[in-house]
Amino acid sequence: MAGVEFSSPVKRNIKGKELGIGQKTISNTIAQYRENKTVSSPNKIKIFKNVETKVDDFDKYAIRRNCDLLTLDKMLTVVNEDKSLPNFSRTSLYRLMKSMEFEYAKRGRNSALLEKNEIILWRRQYIRDLRKYREEGRQIYFLDETWVNAGDVTSRIWSDNTVQSSQDAFSQGLSTGAVNPTGKGKRLIVVHIGSEDGFVPGGLLCFESKKNTQDYHDEMNGDSFRDWLEDVLPRLNENCVIVMDNAPYHSVKKKKCPTTQWRKSDIINWLTSKGEVIDNSMIIPELLEVVKRLKPLYSTYVIDEMVKEQNKVVLRLPPYHCELNPIELAWSVVKNHVKANNKTFKLADVHNLLIEGTVKVTVEMWKNFISHTTKAEDKFWNMDNLIDELMAEQQRVVLTIGNSDDEDDSDF
Repeated sequence: MAGVEFSSPVKRNIKGKELGIGQKTISNTIAQYRENKTVSSPNKIKIFKNVETKVDDFDKYAIRRNCDLLTLDKMLTVVNEDKSLPNFSRTSLYRLMKSMEFEYAKRGRNSALLEKNEIILWRRQYIRDLRKYREEGRQIYFLDETWVNAGDVTSRIWSDNTVQSSQDAFSQGLSTGAVNPTGKGKRLIVVHIGSEDGFVPGGLLCFESKKNTQDYHDEMNGDSFRDWLEDVLPRLNENCVIVMDNAPYHSVKKKKCPTTQWRKSDIINWLTSKGEVIDNSMIIPELLEVVKRLKPLYSTYVIDEMVKEQNKVVLRLPPYHCELNPIELAWSVVKNHVKANNKTFKLADVHNLLIEGTVKVTVEMWKNFISHTTKAEDKFWNMDNLIDELMAEQQRVVLTIGNSDDEDDSDF
């Protein structure tokens, strides 16, 4: 029966039974081929993405901008009205905000979605340190990882609406153009570093992804990142600052400190090795409180120590603040170049386009990117000050009303 075209549902059903394939699957496959002239292989393992992985860093940044003193319902309206952002259900937006370290807090008589104090403090310290380094005239480098798929293409193209089919194109001597890939294809993981002088020559790391994962960070580990940075460090200026995010492989501890998962005896041994005198009657929470006091002295990172040995320093971005890293804007230029020129969807060709894209990011572009992120730093700094003033004023109003009510009660 090979080579026979099954044009009727009955024939397709007979063939499907022989192959052990459902009739609907066969119908969908034929319909897909007739429309796209290609057939995609169904994924054997379906990977379901949660809301945290569905939303990229740029969308998270855009959502964060709309979060100032808003309730969840108000923010849901604002975000869903923005055509450039995904559409959320209330539950999905709530989960996303929780993953971005926001909390629903009550201040006075109003409630609002507010960033956790830890994130605010981290951001304030980051901006304060960065300003200090700039004043000292130190060169500041920004590094980051990203990915490029073999099937990345521009989402929109100019098309001739008068050509209705491949037969029309053939009869008019026209081409219907390259057929878009049915999937994203293989993936390249990319690491680079740059400053106001542009991308660092020889600093590009690019390798093929081996994992079927939604998060490209899963491809890196502490050893591979350390090896790459160790090769890059001699290419950087003396006494410079290296800005990076807080990815796990950036923050491998040199010496681990006790946690709640440690056994009590191990915690005691760790403390005594640091010269602490321990009372045997102390319970685990009390021991961990002592650990908390000592932790800043012994919680060092492998990367930080390696960089320090070469007279350089690491500065970590606060979580979920990709808008403060100018290399993200550079990645946008590189990826747009790949998408606009990707014709073969082959990984080797995409790799060459990637290299071409990094060359297109000029020194002048880098200066503009850094200027843009500096304005974002100022905006965050001023916003924090404004919110602090508003909260203080709100507290004063609440106290004034409370005191007024107490005075009224005293008349009775």
